[in-house]
Amino acid sequence: MDRIPILKMGPLLLVTIQVDMHDQLAATLLDDLSERISRHSARGVLIDISALDMVDSFIGRMISMIAGVASIMDATTVLVGMQPAVAITLVELGLTLPGVRTALDVERGMKLLQDSVDAR
Repeated sequence: MDRIPILKMGPLLLVTIQVDMHDQLAATLLDDLSERISRHSARGVLIDISALDMVDSFIGRMISMIAGVASIMDATTVLVGMQPAVAITLVELGLTLPGVRTALDVERGMKLLQDSVDAR
């Protein structure tokens, strides 16, 4: 079964999605990420979607669910690298991704997460 790698960087987890997301892969990512947040007491999750050219409503909801689960587990989620077409699609679908902070790139996203961790 395909899995998306989750890298630990201190108190943060880095997820880089480099493949086309399908429903089962998104659900597996939610399970894997929840387990890793718990196991490592992660304070933040950075999800890089710069390789995604499109999303559907299910993938959008899964991103929102990931952020919700992370928040309940006391971790901040930052989504980076969103392509304009993906942003337009999410708006057209009416998905606002509550609880998800965004940044243009990984560097800015890591700074947001580190500032969030430092503020605690």
